[in-house]
Amino acid sequence: MNLNQIHNVYFIGIGGIGMSALARYFQYIGKSVSGYDKTPTRLTDELIASGMKIHFEDSIEAIPASYTQENTLVVITPAIPKNHSEWKFLQEKGYTIKKRAEVLGMITKDTYCFAVAGTHGKTTTSSILGHILYESGADVTAFLGGIVENYHSNLIGKGKSISVVEADEFDRSFLYLHPDLACVTSMDADHLDIYGDATAIQESFCEFAFKVTDPKHLFIPKGLPLKGTTLAINEEADFVVHNIRIENSAYLFDVRTPTETIKDIAFALPGHHNLMNALTALAMAYTFGTPTGSIAKALASFQGIQRRFSYQIKTEKRVYIDDYAHHPTEINAVHQAVRELYPGEKVTAVFQPHLFSRTKDFVDGFAESLSQFDEVVLLDIYPARELPMEGVSSTWLMGKMTNPNVRLVTKQQLIPFLRDNDAFVFVTIGAGDLGEMVPEIKKALL
Repeated sequence: MNLNQIHNVYFIGIGGIGMSALARYFQYIGKSVSGYDKTPTRLTDELIASGMKIHFEDSIEAIPASYTQENTLVVITPAIPKNHSEWKFLQEKGYTIKKRAEVLGMITKDTYCFAVAGTHGKTTTSSILGHILYESGADVTAFLGGIVENYHSNLIGKGKSISVVEADEFDRSFLYLHPDLACVTSMDADHLDIYGDATAIQESFCEFAFKVTDPKHLFIPKGLPLKGTTLAINEEADFVVHNIRIENSAYLFDVRTPTETIKDIAFALPGHHNLMNALTALAMAYTFGTPTGSIAKALASFQGIQRRFSYQIKTEKRVYIDDYAHHPTEINAVHQAVRELYPGEKVTAVFQPHLFSRTKDFVDGFAESLSQFDEVVLLDIYPARELPMEGVSSTWLMGKMTNPNVRLVTKQQLIPFLRDNDAFVFVTIGAGDLGEMVPEIKKALL
């Protein structure tokens, strides 16, 4: 299908963070955009306010009558169940139906494509990279999996010749892309409900890496079992972050590139994982030819991403941080950043597990990473696309934790509990609907 020939784009799952970025893009280039999602959110409210028609009941009648097979592209998210009546109807009627990743592949095929892959850090790295390129004047569009604070959007730029995309390993979606420059930030086990085991995930990342024709244009943390340009903190590699300092709760550091040293780079996102994300974006932009002055200026002005170590309260009396972390490695990264910034302070973490399958596969890792906090509050598992699994619950997870200061609460009990809590630092963690409670939690803690 030629995208120039379509007039309408219909999204099933339009409220997803990646799907909504595509919806905004198609609206910008003049297509009529509408769609379905399961529940209203702040994101769907924004899309509706921009002029999109969105409904929240699985209803064939709600599909616009003007959206015919000849003039409409249907975009679906893998999270939609196979028995969804709208999806079945559109299939039976012969509509062109594509996954989000396939559509990204179509859009980016004729652009110079930066693809950011990895089980952790995709959204932050691609957002920093998109910001660097946009601020340097590049003709770029960045499709992102988070709302970037600088733009209040998950779409940066309106360029036609350069694209930045998150290369998502879920459902092997990233194999649809055509990367010119790419990175793999990590290859930890995840999505075992799709892959079965860690070996299958690694094989899929290797297949993605081979899509980059020049190994020098693949950027990897030192030690990852791929061939490419290596990145590291305080150890030998092609690009190295060193001389790290903290001033006014922000990092200052130097970067040694293959040809020069860039000194005194300022970057406000905390945690060594974010230093690696910044280094990865820097290395990709630098190799592309972005001037070092533009890179440093953009890194200093990057304000972060909603739900990625996102400060909600930052006063002398209390700190509240919200984070999307939903894997033990990501929770460890949050913990490292909090301890580095607030040594000796009491930290209470609220965690909502995401998916029964992920909880089952990584329960020991979750128990270990969560036990590091001074106090932990567990919510029930957010099921997303899954049905319950026998024996898999937050109570089971709680029983495996070594920290005795853990309790299981309902959403209704959460606000009163936090209001009476004496911690200095509060962290909400999880990829479920806990994010929708952040404004209410913030109000209670102020």
